[in-house]
Amino acid sequence: MSIKKLFKFTAPAAVLSIMPAIAQAANLESDDFVGISFWLISMALVAATAFFFLETQRVEAKWKTSLVVSGLVTLVAAVHYFYMRDVWIATGDTPTVYRYIDWLITVPLLMIEFYLILRAITNVSGGVFWRLTIGTLVMLIGGYLGEAGYMNVTLGFVIGMVGWAYILYEIFAGEAGKIAAEKASPAVASAYSTMRWIVTIGWAIYPLGYFFGYMAGGADMESLNIIYNLADVLNKIAFGVIIWNVAVSQSEASK
Repeated sequence: MSIKKLFKFTAPAAVLSIMPAIAQAANLESDDFVGISFWLISMALVAATAFFFLETQRVEAKWKTSLVVSGLVTLVAAVHYFYMRDVWIATGDTPTVYRYIDWLITVPLLMIEFYLILRAITNVSGGVFWRLTIGTLVMLIGGYLGEAGYMNVTLGFVIGMVGWAYILYEIFAGEAGKIAAEKASPAVASAYSTMRWIVTIGWAIYPLGYFFGYMAGGADMESLNIIYNLADVLNKIAFGVIIWNVAVSQSEASK
């Protein structure tokens, strides 16, 4: 099935999947800045999803999967944002499990993007894919077990940091980093570099939130939720835009 046909059938289903959340939304107060941030970013995620799926028609076949994955990341995040927004408005809380359900799907997909853009320019071993996936799961599972109380919070934090450090090593100095340095064109190398700095700087907000929320006496949940929500603009939408930009520029250059 072609990408165009896939989008034709999946786009309506994607829209329908978020309609119940919209229809059942509680009233949003004008001074509820957390709820407003959920609304704004959830709609931005929906718009980004449509954009990435539609733009698959502009790029060469080898870049299409990368754009589809970017669209899946923003679609999954959008659905979760609608639900988290409603829970926040109803209860004034955002249960840990909601964030981690989102992250357990979207973060591995974001990591796979490194493998996909490298595979678009050269042969890449499956080891890159598996090392990034394993590092991601170690980071997320350790963090969740600590935050949810199934493990000592400090131990969970340490395990999560080890997983993150393993990811950073792979994309900077490991096989993935070496391939990008040796085989990538200037445009791809620039995109790859920006993506890995997002993983370094943009993702830093999450362990900081963990530390201040669970290990340093607690944190203001309203501020933390707004920061998390804004971070997703960088870590999900901007991350996908970087991939879109290099996919389009490389496709047009090869014509």
